[in-house]
Amino acid sequence: SLAGKEATAPSTFRYCLNTSTISGQGLDLLKYIEIAAAAGYDGIEIWVRDLQAALEGGHPISRIKDHAVKHGIKVENAIGFAPWMAGEAKGTEQMEQEMQMLAGIGCRRIAAPPAGVPADKPLDLFATGEKYKKLLALGRKTGVMPQLEFWGSSPVLWHLGQVLMIAAVADDPDARILPDVYHLFRGDSGFHSLKMLNGELIEVFHLNDYPTSKPREEQGDADRVYPGDGGAPWQQILTDLKNMGGEKVLSLELFNRSYWEKDPLEVARTGLLKMKSLAGEIT
Repeated sequence: SLAGKEATAPSTFRYCLNTSTISGQGLDLLKYIEIAAAAGYDGIEIWVRDLQAALEGGHPISRIKDHAVKHGIKVENAIGFAPWMAGEAKGTEQMEQEMQMLAGIGCRRIAAPPAGVPADKPLDLFATGEKYKKLLALGRKTGVMPQLEFWGSSPVLWHLGQVLMIAAVADDPDARILPDVYHLFRGDSGFHSLKMLNGELIEVFHLNDYPTSKPREEQGDADRVYPGDGGAPWQQILTDLKNMGGEKVLSLELFNRSYWEKDPLEVARTGLLKMKSLAGEIT
């Protein structure tokens, strides 16, 4: 049917710089915004701690928001570590405070990873789904929606299948997941399941690559390399992302120490060029 064809219109990609990529150069949030703009990105993915540091450094919320607007940069998402999944009320309270702060600068999303979850017993995915449902209600209240994130090296939440179950248990139309090429590889989720996903489930997708010279289980965040410089099956990943539909923010998230020693604008530009080149190969 015509409706069916419209529903599967190909995804559109926007390009975003996660500031971890240039976080070793000792810059502040305002400078990150300027570099993202100068390098040609559509948006930026910030870290909550950098926003807090900017506020403590005397930059009011309104100035930070205006700085992003002036430079044509959309604050797409924020990375935070509120321990909402650990089960204590203070973790959810911290998340709500961070959401309110982010709303002030025009950011509409925050990562919701398994920070602070004890590693000594398996995670109850049903109970976590109920917690995530409450977090989504807080997201609607504050205007900053939580993106469920898994970490490939986490002892409790390392697999795409686990976050899909949490999202299913939450049974909420606003449930979203935040996948990452490195984490899909590191936790052995692989990439074939991307074909199973509805495009609305993913708004932000972390792009990076992993070296083939080191065993998967031994790799850490610092091993990540530019997209296309490692072993990831890019044709497959980007084709599946494109085919699932919906807007996708492709965010470059690296922690490579050798990139931290280089000029941050050069690193940002190189990453964007590599992402656009890979996306350009998808028909």
